[in-house]
Amino acid sequence: MLSSNNFIRAAKAFAPAIRTNVPARTYAQAGTNWAAQKVAMSNLEQDKFINYQRIEDNLEIVRKRLNRPLTLSEKVVYGHLDDAHNQDIVRGQSYLKLRPDRVACQDATAQMALLQFMSAGIPTVAVPSTVHCDHLIEAQIGGAKDLARAIDINKEVYDFLATSTAKYGLGFWRPGSGIIHQIILENYAFPGGLMIGTDSHTPNAGGLGMVAVGVGGADAVDVMADIPWELKCPKTIGVKLTGKLNPWVSPKDIILKVAGILTVKGGTGAIVEYLGDGVDSISCTGMATICNMGAEIGATTSMFPFNERMGDYLRATKRGAIADYAKQFGHNLRADGDAEYDQLIEIDLNTLEPYINGPFTPDLATPLSKFKETAIKNDWPQELKVGLIGSCTNSSYEDMARSASLVQQATDHGVKLKSNYTVTPGSEQIRATIERDGIMDTLTNAGGVVLANACGPCIGQWDRKDIKKGDKNSIITSYNRNFTGRNDANPQTHAFVASPEIVTALSIAGDMHFNPMTDSLVGADGKPYKLSPPNGHELPPRGYDAGENTYQEPPADRSQVNVAVNPESNRLQLLKPFEKWDGKDIEEIPILIKVKGKCTTDHISMAGPWLKFRGHLDNISNNFLIGGLNIENEKVNSVRNAFTGEYKGVPDTARDYKKDGVKWVVIGDENYGEGSSREHAALEPRFLNGAAIIVKSFARIHETNLKKQGMLPLTFTNPADYDKVDPKDKVSILGLTDFQPGKPLTMRLTKPDGKTEDISLSHTFNEGQIGWFKAGSALNLMKEKATQA
Repeated sequence: MLSSNNFIRAAKAFAPAIRTNVPARTYAQAGTNWAAQKVAMSNLEQDKFINYQRIEDNLEIVRKRLNRPLTLSEKVVYGHLDDAHNQDIVRGQSYLKLRPDRVACQDATAQMALLQFMSAGIPTVAVPSTVHCDHLIEAQIGGAKDLARAIDINKEVYDFLATSTAKYGLGFWRPGSGIIHQIILENYAFPGGLMIGTDSHTPNAGGLGMVAVGVGGADAVDVMADIPWELKCPKTIGVKLTGKLNPWVSPKDIILKVAGILTVKGGTGAIVEYLGDGVDSISCTGMATICNMGAEIGATTSMFPFNERMGDYLRATKRGAIADYAKQFGHNLRADGDAEYDQLIEIDLNTLEPYINGPFTPDLATPLSKFKETAIKNDWPQELKVGLIGSCTNSSYEDMARSASLVQQATDHGVKLKSNYTVTPGSEQIRATIERDGIMDTLTNAGGVVLANACGPCIGQWDRKDIKKGDKNSIITSYNRNFTGRNDANPQTHAFVASPEIVTALSIAGDMHFNPMTDSLVGADGKPYKLSPPNGHELPPRGYDAGENTYQEPPADRSQVNVAVNPESNRLQLLKPFEKWDGKDIEEIPILIKVKGKCTTDHISMAGPWLKFRGHLDNISNNFLIGGLNIENEKVNSVRNAFTGEYKGVPDTARDYKKDGVKWVVIGDENYGEGSSREHAALEPRFLNGAAIIVKSFARIHETNLKKQGMLPLTFTNPADYDKVDPKDKVSILGLTDFQPGKPLTMRLTKPDGKTEDISLSHTFNEGQIGWFKAGSALNLMKEKATQA
């Protein structure tokens, strides 16, 4: 179904140079020496300091060069330029070389990132880096038992991560510590910082005024190896917030509204900055929620200006020195008053109402007041089977406290939750604190189940038992993503996304049509009652309880550490270099599959049970594109072998081609590769002998990941040419012998009858990325340069 926001979307197309009315520009006092103030980035890294001096120095150069006011994101991004004097700076065009402050990896993507780093032969990571064990814990029974089972099942992976991080100088957060983004917010994020993370929801740290960008593991390897990180100079989208949220409305509703306006690709190539007086009415963790789900609009990242709400959170997490330092540096932690945005969206918080987004896509936004009629019209299942709160998006103390306030009202009326209801604490600190303060008891006594401090159902790590696969049903979550089959691998599960408060209210009712703002419930005494608006403390009045210590710092002496990789393992596999380009154009190779419609990284490289193979490229390649819909026969994981005519699975057919030394291409639709920053979705086609992925448009991270692995991510210069491609055509890619930035390539289609047709293909390769292609991969080029040095 098409969203009713289509008309809004059309009206919100990129508009150049929109000015905002925010406080006027301010500058540092002449001669301020920021480097003299040694403020540690983290309490866990007392020898690594925030480098505001670099930002100040770079911006002095950039201001003179550009001679215009700067947005907040420009200040932070340009403040981290590798060469501010000579860097070309044009929004949406230039490729910036940047020096991030830190790198964060979750355990599923860290395996391949560390395997790549090891193969580069570098002894120590160049910037502060951490690995977080959160993706491999399957939700089944409850927190403690699920965690124990995961530690047993994933022992060799955890041993590899523990030993490799110790060997190469990374911090390691053991299983049970929590979700990467919550740990970063609690311990590492700081205003004005630049961080990359191997997970698409890394922008969560924007809630603390950081430019935090989700990347593939290969980008992380570059930064850990002291190579500047490349980013296409982002455009800027301003979201001006005015007024104050009403009691039933939460920060989550802001990003649900924005997703409806911008769609899943409306933020591509841009950083979303929030501004306006409404910002100060939102908690720091609420800002993090908004930035976290900004990944669902395709944005490079999202961020907020530094304010006292961030300062309060920093102090509550024992980082008062950072709060004080950021306050002094405030002139560079907010946009200049006359800064210009490429697009401006305005949202009046006074009139904003709760939203429910979905099913099957996070940008189908429906106001709560219209949800019942919309659900009836579309025959969405009315019974709510499961409500799920928590995850990296919404597991703050405030989220849990406000949800518990609603559950307590139901308990006071003698009733329990009608739907199954799960709670995922974002971190051990959150779990311990809500347990101490009685919030956990309130939720579990009413029927809730507390899961492990991990991603769990949000990423498909859910052994769901209440339905059978294929049963049509509804669930509602406070998560960020709801693509088909995302949570439970059931394509008939209608997954909706809302605030934890709305999830909880609907779970009390057991009914997707329930509107807690207008409808009544029935208590145990048979009398009707209405839920009062949720309430709860933004920060714990008694402070945070850190819980169990789950952090492993790198040892002082790393010389005796041996990295654990079993040659017989089916979970871990050392990497072999990909072949270099042979110097020739590609001639008449088959189309492996022409994908119809949406094709996310979940379609390309599914998560769930496949996560256990993230460190074994050969094994995980058996899930390549098994979720992609073949336009030829309208089936998934069923493609025709161009030489035998036999129909087999996508990876099986690719392996047959590889065995015979045949390269192949994939043809795809719009926004190919949206979703998680899953570099396996780029490694797998390269491993299986793919040559090119040719689509109408790419999601940003996936396009870069493909380039890193020596693949050719190409787009139809005229998107309508997608329709000219017959899956039975043979494909030639011409122009590679004169491969240049900005110069289109030519796809020659050889039809089954021998006739040919030429189609123009565009690309976004720069000189350095062309070097990756010619070397066979970015890692190959890195090793070549290291050998020559």
